[in-house]
Amino acid sequence: MNAPENIAKIPSTALPVSPLAAQAASTFDQLGLSFDDRLGSDLTVFSPIDGSPLAALRMDTPGDVDAMVANARTAFAAWKLVPAPHRGELVRRYGAQVREHKEALSLLLSIENGKILTEARGEVQEVIDICEYAVGLSRQLFGLTIASERPEHRLTEYWHPMGVLGLISAFNFPAAVWAWGTTVALVCGDSAIWKPSEKTPLTALAFAGLLAKAADDYDLAPNHLVQVAIGDARCGTAIADHPGVAIVSATGSVRMGQDVAVRVAGRFGRSVLELGGNNAAIIAPSADPDLALRGAVFAATGTCGQRCTTLRRLIVHHSIRDAFVQRLIATFATLRIGSPLDDATHVGPLIDQIAFDGMQGALEQARREGGIVHGGERLDLAGAADGYYVRPAIVEMPQQSAIVCEETFAPILYVMGYDTLDEAIALQNGVSQGLSSSIFTNDVREAERFQSAQGSDCGIVNVNIGTSGAEIGGAFGGEKVTGGGRVSGSDSWKNYMRRATATVNYSASLPLAQGVKFDLDIDP
Repeated sequence: MNAPENIAKIPSTALPVSPLAAQAASTFDQLGLSFDDRLGSDLTVFSPIDGSPLAALRMDTPGDVDAMVANARTAFAAWKLVPAPHRGELVRRYGAQVREHKEALSLLLSIENGKILTEARGEVQEVIDICEYAVGLSRQLFGLTIASERPEHRLTEYWHPMGVLGLISAFNFPAAVWAWGTTVALVCGDSAIWKPSEKTPLTALAFAGLLAKAADDYDLAPNHLVQVAIGDARCGTAIADHPGVAIVSATGSVRMGQDVAVRVAGRFGRSVLELGGNNAAIIAPSADPDLALRGAVFAATGTCGQRCTTLRRLIVHHSIRDAFVQRLIATFATLRIGSPLDDATHVGPLIDQIAFDGMQGALEQARREGGIVHGGERLDLAGAADGYYVRPAIVEMPQQSAIVCEETFAPILYVMGYDTLDEAIALQNGVSQGLSSSIFTNDVREAERFQSAQGSDCGIVNVNIGTSGAEIGGAFGGEKVTGGGRVSGSDSWKNYMRRATATVNYSASLPLAQGVKFDLDIDP
């Protein structure tokens, strides 16, 4: 497999070498990777920690994507013939590489993405975990034997490799989302092309580079099994439009997903979409208040509110609302906001100014709609003039207004009250998104109802934990404009394979199904 070549050295003539850029380059040295042929002037990558440039890269074009698809199809033709357990061996070796370099990868991810180190380490651990999951899965790609109505016939379902996976990922989980889909697709027999966010290409090149190293040392792995397309929306469009890409997995905004879905459906391809999440938690009167507080604070502020599963709406029973909000405000005030490279930090920066402007616009609209805003201001941190650090905001809302129904990718927590569980569930379900949800309660009837068909309409339904922090074993994804896809976990491996139904007649006669008679006089 040809390794995607990356940057270990940043020429001084291209960009000023900031301390963070030097750290990023040093990380590639530690990984034994180089990406000199990626250097260019098309895309400048910045660190959200202080706004300093990390690298200048050459972007791929739609023409480059076309060549990648041709290479991926050639790789698929060879890889699909490799027995699945042997495909799993490649993923096992890759997981070992990631485990060996966990700390270096975590540092790079934090520098480029801005999430605090403990969360960065958690994301890298997620890549390791999904590798282990995929290795086990490589021996569990089972079909079905179905009872046939015809005597001496066997009716079965098989699953076969699908083709080329085109995976489009977002900045907020620049490694985990790719690993969720790609490692599973690899054991299913597919090849893959990864189009990461333009905001986090270095993380992509590092993780893909380690996979390339593992493949280079594995005789059964063909060249170009996994390739990386560094580019803007045009590359994503080229992947969605290409008839040679069998599956398109896209994580990002609803608007992006709508475009991808239409393009892929227009050519009868398969899409797996994980889009917007406007997640809510209900705090019932019987809830453990300390548990609910801890769960709400992390879910609302983790990754500076830039998770798809971030808690954005808190629905608190009126009998406890005032007291709970006061504790929430007090706890938010204790959060340590600063460099994500400091292990003591709770909340790092927003990804960029666009995210900050979106947050401020949402808070202004919330005020116009009757909201009382606590926090939300930009913080001036020494040495980080171009970083966008904010105080996470709590907004007391009189009702679920227009801005509450939108997803703002920032740490804004809207708080509303309710009287009955029916009312709370209606508020929970009263938005167009349907990713994650939770309820804090010690009432078993409330908990069971929330999980039932009468309860949450989300793909993820939690009891006494927050909305974020999904485990890799469960199917991850949501309903409504969240896209309906399940990118990993459970039986989502079926997204990366095709089903074949086979009937074998081992009798000497030819009975037809449904009792159909079609007798012929055939001369012996």
